[in-house]
Amino acid sequence: MDQIGPSGESIIDYSVFDAIRAGFGKVVFVINPKIEKEFKEVYERRLSGKIETAYVLQELSKIPEGLHLHPGRKKPWGTGHAVLVARDLIHEPFAVINADDFYGAEAFKVLGSYLSTMKNDVTHYAMVGYPLKNTLSENGSVSRGVCQVQDGKLAAVVERTSIVRKDGHIVYEENGEQVPVDEDVLVSMNLWGFIPGYFDYSETYFREFIQAHANELTAEFYIPFVVNKLIKEKKATVRVLESLDQWFGVTYQADKAVTIKKLRAMVEAGTYPVSLWS
Repeated sequence: MDQIGPSGESIIDYSVFDAIRAGFGKVVFVINPKIEKEFKEVYERRLSGKIETAYVLQELSKIPEGLHLHPGRKKPWGTGHAVLVARDLIHEPFAVINADDFYGAEAFKVLGSYLSTMKNDVTHYAMVGYPLKNTLSENGSVSRGVCQVQDGKLAAVVERTSIVRKDGHIVYEENGEQVPVDEDVLVSMNLWGFIPGYFDYSETYFREFIQAHANELTAEFYIPFVVNKLIKEKKATVRVLESLDQWFGVTYQADKAVTIKKLRAMVEAGTYPVSLWS
């Protein structure tokens, strides 16, 4: 909900605005119970009459029936769990985004176009990838899911940590060493396109995940875990769509000023209105 736009908009306001322009007709917010009241007060007012909205809480107790929550568990189960808790509110092809990432209008356009051709009984998913060079922070290292692509389809997502530009090259850390990586390689920024059948697979894998990691109090169930497993087991394919937009977000506190500056430049260029919802 942090204000970064010239009229007090948050990053998620721009994402919803771009989604509406791309043809999406509904947004489901997956939120922390601690901010439910404040969040609804902000976005129900802003989005009323603009797009259908729904809200779901990512609560620790929302796990598959028959499983038990470890009493020491304090944090949510991760992005895979966040998507899964929304299943009862989604009955059509859908996109998944991070609330604190700015993806750009092109990303929503290409993904919306792809999803508009999909039927609920297929297992052809999609992911929007960004050139790595367009996703770095000016204020420190980042972690990214590096995509392995074959014939336009995702073969795997490999998590790379401590990615940073150094001496004119982009490197990541592995086993204490810095390894060069192509600046144009596509990376996942958690912009996915799924069909409702994805939920059935996700719940099965989540059940297996909890059983395997029951005593790991910080283990998280990520979307790429599900996707990689589906690809490996040949249960789904994932088309890789590319966006040349400049991704940005607030990984570090210092990124906020950069984000505000970039959005202001877009407003001045006419890409967005001064006030999104007025």
